Amino acid sequence: MKPDYIIIGAGSAGCVLANRLSENPKIQVVLMEAGGDDRKLEIQIPAAYSALNYTKVNWNFYTETQPYVNHRQMYQPRGKALGGSSAINCMAYIRGNREDYNDWERWGNKGWNYQAMLPYFKKSEDNQQFQNEFHGRGGLLNVAHNQYITPLAEAFVQANIQNGIPENLDFNGSTQEGAGKFQFTIKDGKRVSTAAAFIKPVLNRPNLKVITRAYITKLLYKNDAVVGVEYLQEKSKNPERLEVAKEVILSAGAFQSPQILMLSGIGDADYLQLFGIDCRLDLKGVGQNLSDHLFVNMNVLGSLKNTSYNTVLNFKNVLKYFIQKKGPLTSSPLEACSFVRTKEGLDRPDIQFHFSPAWGYDIHDFDGRPKSEGFTILPTLLKPKSRGFIGLHSNNPLDAPLIDPQYFSNPEDMQTLLRGVKKAKEVLLSEAFDHLRIGKQLNFPAKSDTDEELIEHIKNACETVYHPCGTCKMGIDEMAVVSPEGLKVRGIAGLRVVDASVIPEVIAGNTNAPVIAVAEKAADLILNG
Repeated sequence: MKPDYIIIGAGSAGCVLANRLSENPKIQVVLMEAGGDDRKLEIQIPAAYSALNYTKVNWNFYTETQPYVNHRQMYQPRGKALGGSSAINCMAYIRGNREDYNDWERWGNKGWNYQAMLPYFKKSEDNQQFQNEFHGRGGLLNVAHNQYITPLAEAFVQANIQNGIPENLDFNGSTQEGAGKFQFTIKDGKRVSTAAAFIKPVLNRPNLKVITRAYITKLLYKNDAVVGVEYLQEKSKNPERLEVAKEVILSAGAFQSPQILMLSGIGDADYLQLFGIDCRLDLKGVGQNLSDHLFVNMNVLGSLKNTSYNTVLNFKNVLKYFIQKKGPLTSSPLEACSFVRTKEGLDRPDIQFHFSPAWGYDIHDFDGRPKSEGFTILPTLLKPKSRGFIGLHSNNPLDAPLIDPQYFSNPEDMQTLLRGVKKAKEVLLSEAFDHLRIGKQLNFPAKSDTDEELIEHIKNACETVYHPCGTCKMGIDEMAVVSPEGLKVRGIAGLRVVDASVIPEVIAGNTNAPVIAVAEKAADLILNG
């Protein structure tokens, strides 16, 4: 018997879709994931998330050489397990700015403004701190402040206040701007990925089947409709086919959803011809319009003993975690943030400060972190103007996609991040940190007195926050890939895309919560369409 829906990718969107569609016992759903299960211990332990880089639960992609960041090839983490990137991320629950969603409607995506999206954020949410018109209780996704908080988090808030940035208790409430503590998708000291929240509780549904370690090789067609998928089980050389009664839903993320479309003949016909791929649908927007967040590492050395996450991940605290589910391992080592406008006339913050009571020289290198005290601000470029693209290295579906974000190709981005870096330096060297910081200078970058030194530091130390969006964008213009009415791929039946790739432009904040909300709304559109 054919399933009604095949969902490709068990990440932040796919898990939500699989849960909501299979709530109806008459609907047969198959959820397919290239990775395996999420039993790896570091996935469950919140403080261990950066230890998931360069592991088997990560795709470990790299960009093409980026000319505007000193010709670096930059690491691009992506989750490869049930839960997708929600299984490897920092677990921050941030929705972005309301004007992000109002922009979507202004660009022709009717029904996707902030007021229309708010119910879908609330639907998923079980917020442990806030009960008001902006938040939900009783949803499947636990949202809460860190159980363990260092003194550095409060000092960060005070340092922001000393620099004219107000305190904000709730970034997802009436206003986004200001400084405060993050909320996270953590419960009882364990990560709440979308797999943990939306899939594991419903695995016994007879109408839901989950297939792991399944690599999609291409979509299957009959006339002008998608009717199924071809896939390879890991370690198998012979592809299998699975046909669908209604629709295939691509939820493979902003890198791999466009890759699968192109491998299946949907994309720019001239580009596909370069790889010997017959074009089924000439859709020039596939893979284009890539936008992503960059942040840059700035840190100081700390004076308190046994405070930073560089030193507290020890045997004593490991025991405390496993015996009592208490201590620093129960929490994300990001702790706090602030949203800042770096110049007048902006309708929303253009910089986010991610604050961590930890430090190092390479933020993706967990094993290489120094075993000494320190703390970090990561100024983040929220609304980049640069646009890149996703392409192909070959027509082999097992090859990585070509990833070219073209970071800083628009020079305004460097100037915005430079303003953010200067403000972050002021915050790190503020009086509120004097009793917690060694010295009155930055540790990294050591040279930070001139714009030229700071720009060089940005080029050498900036990294992705892994928030790629926009590569199958929702819209009504000629470069749009999916329609706003139901995220259906334009020009072909039986195919939708539901993930970060449909978001027209990266939002002003962390992207996991927005992708979950997009999937909640998409499920409604599918069920009621």
